[in-house]
Amino acid sequence: MKGTVGELGEFGLIRELTSRLTTTPAVRIGPGDDAAVVAAPDRRVVASTDILLEGRHFRRDWSTAYDVGRKAAAQNLADIAAMGAVPTALLLGLVVPAELPVTWPSELMDGLRDECQVAGASVVGGDVVRGDTIMVSITALGDLRNQEPVTRAGAQPGDLVAVTGWLGWSAAGYAVLSRGFRSPRAFVEAHRRPEPPYHAGPAAAGLGATAMCDVSDGLIADLGHIAEASKVRIDIRSGAIDIPTQMNDIGQAVGVDPLQWVLSGGEDHAIVATFPPDTKLPARWKVIGEVLNPSALPQVTVDGAPWTSKGGWDHFGDIES
Repeated sequence: MKGTVGELGEFGLIRELTSRLTTTPAVRIGPGDDAAVVAAPDRRVVASTDILLEGRHFRRDWSTAYDVGRKAAAQNLADIAAMGAVPTALLLGLVVPAELPVTWPSELMDGLRDECQVAGASVVGGDVVRGDTIMVSITALGDLRNQEPVTRAGAQPGDLVAVTGWLGWSAAGYAVLSRGFRSPRAFVEAHRRPEPPYHAGPAAAGLGATAMCDVSDGLIADLGHIAEASKVRIDIRSGAIDIPTQMNDIGQAVGVDPLQWVLSGGEDHAIVATFPPDTKLPARWKVIGEVLNPSALPQVTVDGAPWTSKGGWDHFGDIES
């Protein structure tokens, strides 16, 4: 579709965006009414929300609108899975300038729709507003399917620490893009479009996971949330974490130890969880450490020692890997 958002108008834009959507059996009433109705067979709804701001969370010269849509959906749907729930629905709040070409929000919606399909969810509604810069606000919903939610607060001394999904790939891709390159493509794409292991979250709950979190801020930072909530110490074994050859090559090229990306890089949306020590974990899970009694304050250590390198993401601290 040609033209700008301003030329199309609010209701024309809404019609254009909703025409691109698909649905699932969980959606009883979709876009077009005052609110959507989504089935909640468990009678509990898991909800998460997040905001992406142009220039801070994405750049249009690095990522297409479709990429931004996939990423925006993924980071919210991963939060649902990390509670042990199954994603069901997603709501979009979109702020765009009037002069923005209509193709941009249309392609964004395509990305949201396609990522939802991967997770088994669908976009059920939202709102569009005119503004000076692009902002994408997402609310994701999920269903626990009669499981108890897996929080950050249940880790026990003796538990295994295991992870599934990518670690450090997005941070390595960010380093590549920051230096003006576009390859290795796999790492650049990992930054543009993370691939959370959605099904692993509910499966972990079924395996008896005691605590769980998605890796959005960095492995150490997110395990730190579990350590603090559970009042334990978590020790990571660096030798148990595989670092791909290409990531080592990128690290050598830019002068960064790739372990920094693996431990402190965020936005991969892998899932990390703690399990009782006798748990038989599927091959997709990699045991990388253990839960210990806290020696003083709850903390995360690497090979028995504090991790002193900076990293992780803090929106108000301007710290990024």
